[in-house]
Amino acid sequence: MLNPLAGKCSASALRHSANEPDGLLPPRWILMQPSEPALPRLPADERGFSLVGKIMSTTDWEERYQSGDMPWEKGEASPGLVDFLATHPKLPRGTVCVPGCGTGHDVRAWARAGFAVTGVDLAPSAVRLGRERTAAAGLAAQFEHRNFLRESPALPFEWLFEHTLFCAIDPGERDAYVEAVRRWLRPGGQYLAVNYLIPDEDGPPFGTTRAELLERFSPHFELLEEWVPRSYPNRTGLELMLWWRRKNA
Repeated sequence: MLNPLAGKCSASALRHSANEPDGLLPPRWILMQPSEPALPRLPADERGFSLVGKIMSTTDWEERYQSGDMPWEKGEASPGLVDFLATHPKLPRGTVCVPGCGTGHDVRAWARAGFAVTGVDLAPSAVRLGRERTAAAGLAAQFEHRNFLRESPALPFEWLFEHTLFCAIDPGERDAYVEAVRRWLRPGGQYLAVNYLIPDEDGPPFGTTRAELLERFSPHFELLEEWVPRSYPNRTGLELMLWWRRKNA
């Protein structure tokens, strides 16, 4: 059984080689410090997901959207995603799935960059808000009320972007999450993830470690690149971006 607290890796402990060309080769890392103190817990202003330690149901998420009680809502796309798209302007445009898309900030970032993007969420109100805000922004994107962990797409996608779903689900569902990514992503497709390296076990959000992520995903995905992204101010140093390619098998 995986130990979710094993293999902590501080964001400041690693520096990516500046010579790595656009993630087409495996990453090279340079150790900056031999050890780091334990990572801090997620800031208190984001620990508002219903009762602490409660696994959120579809009804719980919908109620939060209807009441407007959404402490995870930042009003903008992931800074790490914004920077990734800005620094990789020559990526071939293709289809993108954003599971757990919420009101669609990340969906709109992909759409602005020219991708054909679909946001998926369990909460009907999130899907409605995503559609309304995307139309108001003059952008084209699809939003679907679907269960990412249980359902399959009509056609697999070329990209899948993770930002808020892996940390929100019951950690006991993480094997199902990996299998869902494999279903929704075509062989050779690319999986880009913003992961929270926090020790919290009483979420959501639930923490993870670099070691856990590598153990879960490496059997099915090739790691192309990893780096510490620019983050929302209260998440600085708590996020790690991993860029994977799905293996053909």
